[in-house]
Amino acid sequence: MSTPVRYDEQYCPIARALDVLGDRWTLLILRELGLADQRFTELRRHLPGIAPTVLTQRLRELVDDGLVTTHPDSSPRRQIYVLTDRGRDAAPILRALARWGMPLLEERPADRHLRPRAVLNISIGAYYDAGAAAGIDERYRLEIGDETFMLSSVNGGGKARADADVVITGSADTWIDIRQGRLTFKDARSQGLLHVAGAARSVTNFRRIFRIP
Repeated sequence: MSTPVRYDEQYCPIARALDVLGDRWTLLILRELGLADQRFTELRRHLPGIAPTVLTQRLRELVDDGLVTTHPDSSPRRQIYVLTDRGRDAAPILRALARWGMPLLEERPADRHLRPRAVLNISIGAYYDAGAAAGIDERYRLEIGDETFMLSSVNGGGKARADADVVITGSADTWIDIRQGRLTFKDARSQGLLHVAGAARSVTNFRRIFRIP
């Protein structure tokens, strides 16, 4: 296995960040663990193309750097990988990369499955605008495929509440098409690709807060 490149002669916080995050697969492992705590086998399944030895090495490095920790699994000799607070601090980096990379995303191959939670993160959650959300405390229920998610206008969740101000049902492909500019929110509704329930003002708030065109 090749020795990781370090930028020791660069006195720069970007260089130090790249020393930790710049190796291939590292940010994608953090992406996965940001979606859910996972076992080694789950990470391999969600990261097609990664060699087991590389995944083992990257996880070891992330644990050594304090970004990931392990918890015992219910099965003997197995572990669950979990982000630490320091690892979760990388979330803004991943959101910025998702926004920057969205225009580069090619058309989805027919055999490539879109996971609803991943699509929620890259096409909606990554665009959260705290300024647009100031003074608004609402809940938005997103039904994507066969999964349901509750988003809040308040960073961190706001007041606990089970009800939703807006309910939106649509496929993962529809949200990607909207984010890449092939569809607008209005067109998706008119074509029956999105089904929206809720007060018009709350729908407008949702679109502003998550920058939905």
